[in-house]
Amino acid sequence: MSESVNPPPSFISTSDLPDPTTEARIEILREHLRVNQFSQLFNSAQEFLNEGFTDRRIKYYFSLALRNLGRIDEAINALNELVRTEPRYSRPYQELGHCYVAKRDAVAAIAHYRKALEINPALPAVWDQLAGLYKIVGQVALSQDAARQAHAIRQMPDAIVIATGAFADGDLKLAERLTRDFILREGDHFEAMRLLARIGVALEIYDDAEILLREVVKRVPDYHAARQDLACVLLDRHKYIEAKRELDQLLKGFPENKHYQTLLASAVVGLGQHREAIELYKTIIAHEDKEPKAKAEIELSIAHSYKTIGETDQAIHYYHQAIASQPNFGDAYWSLANLKTYRFSDADLSAMEAKAALIDLNAEDRINLEFALAKAYEDRKTFASAWQHYEKGNQLKRAASRYRPDLIELNTANQKQVCTREFFAARQNYGLKIKTPIFILGLPRSGSTLLEQILASHSQVEGTLELADIPRLAIELQGYNPDLNNPRYPKVLSDLPAEFFAEQANRYLKETEVYRTGKFHFIDKMPNNFRHIGLIHLMFPEAPIIDARREPMACCFGNFKQLFARGQEFTYSIDDIARYYRTYLELMEHWDRVLPGRVLRVHHEDVVNDLEGSVRRLLAYCGLEFEPACLEFYRTERSVRTASSEQVRQPIYRDGLTQWQNFEQWLDPLKVKLGDALTRYRAPVDV
Repeated sequence: MSESVNPPPSFISTSDLPDPTTEARIEILREHLRVNQFSQLFNSAQEFLNEGFTDRRIKYYFSLALRNLGRIDEAINALNELVRTEPRYSRPYQELGHCYVAKRDAVAAIAHYRKALEINPALPAVWDQLAGLYKIVGQVALSQDAARQAHAIRQMPDAIVIATGAFADGDLKLAERLTRDFILREGDHFEAMRLLARIGVALEIYDDAEILLREVVKRVPDYHAARQDLACVLLDRHKYIEAKRELDQLLKGFPENKHYQTLLASAVVGLGQHREAIELYKTIIAHEDKEPKAKAEIELSIAHSYKTIGETDQAIHYYHQAIASQPNFGDAYWSLANLKTYRFSDADLSAMEAKAALIDLNAEDRINLEFALAKAYEDRKTFASAWQHYEKGNQLKRAASRYRPDLIELNTANQKQVCTREFFAARQNYGLKIKTPIFILGLPRSGSTLLEQILASHSQVEGTLELADIPRLAIELQGYNPDLNNPRYPKVLSDLPAEFFAEQANRYLKETEVYRTGKFHFIDKMPNNFRHIGLIHLMFPEAPIIDARREPMACCFGNFKQLFARGQEFTYSIDDIARYYRTYLELMEHWDRVLPGRVLRVHHEDVVNDLEGSVRRLLAYCGLEFEPACLEFYRTERSVRTASSEQVRQPIYRDGLTQWQNFEQWLDPLKVKLGDALTRYRAPVDV
């Protein structure tokens, strides 16, 4: 332990602080419990529930009071209801264990205690109970291990034990506050720093989490759990080479560790080495009888890799294997639907409907099944049923999202304010004057994968991935602990010297080398880079930038019906999609005005209707000679990760132009919200 060099990051804003009215009632219940006033605890908890307070802690204290008043069966009923609504809350399982101890049912008590520890391993009282119960049932080794676990937890500071429990139970606000206050008060504590990093990951604040974990691993190199967490953060940040380096280090000491091997396979996938990843995954499941869910997830990963390299039959086989291992595995069903070419049987459809109707189905599986059902009904031209499932899937996904459209609109306004014509005129000599990277950007489902496949069919062009380097640099420019309502980026661009952009351009080229094989050009097809054209231009003032654009109704509906693996949170409501499309048009019009002629706009409809003319125009803009292979793009063998992977392996795909019209009767709100974007998307910009 030492004095902190920097204050720990604060992840929770003041707007996220607990409701004081609820907290006042929780404190009343805690005071009753502290002095063992169980009748008062029961009466107060019941009163608060009757007043309409639904906080899970009140329900927990209510059940705890019932048990301590000897009303065991009533407590069990209340706890089972709490478990149904809060399956990731450890305390009800702990309390159920106590109830079954009272009923002298050791087997049931052990089962519920184990479930509590699966969620929250920082429960010393539960480990104590297990130590005794295991001894009673004759499992001496397990009893000794439980006693060791209880002892180890008691060596940790109380604040960190409580914070760890809050984190495990999903109370990130409390966990962050306790951990941060502890570090400010006591100085750096490696377990506390690791916990704060894990909270950051849960909130998707990966940059701060990486900084914390690097510091822990630097100071305590043998802290394997922290190194594993660091590897996971690096994977989340698409830093696959660095993640692989950390995992190689872990596997030196623990070569048979299946979890490390699985993470290594994920890093290899990130590097685009899918055949190597497939062999790694197959080795893992061949040498261990894995728990069904873990086995299903590995089979899903194998299928994804087969899909990416174009071996569709093998992908379908492993998607079915994943369903066989985990029958309610919604992700596997959606992955089959997301092939776009797969058709579900009547039996498949009935099974999916039955699974989606299950009361205890987890939210992620339910969302995946709703989107899969929607696609299945759309393929059958049963459009009313398809719409119902698309609508329900999107509602569920949006409800779980923290997406704020105002932040995207603020970014657009700030880009327009900072990146003016005068701003760029004063920076004409910035960056590297090379044409090596080709940036394809725009919105998802706009035909960008088709353009990428066409260009990657050229002998001088490398097709890579949706590279995260530019968005990651933008996040770095936001700075430490950013104020999202008053962001540092893009305003900071005005303060940076020319050397910075040249350095970042060289860094970009170096860090993307791993995805290239030596061809002169390579493609960076990250759709959201349209928000960073100013930054890209300052780094690479001569690099081709291509805006893949699609007619707004087709594009917006294409996004509404797509369940993305991660990101693209704007796609899960009609209002959000329309706002995003309009701000995309607004920002692209701005780039056209301040950097006239800099961006090539390619309309998807033009490519479909005049492939050769569009290909020749595209190649000429990139300074490339025409090659016939670009017209036969579907013959090019390469890894394709996006939802359009199967479509770009066929001759030109026309169906997408009018698919939205099958749902037109439900899309009037989208038309209204798009407004003049319905025609403006084609209008020339007055520069």
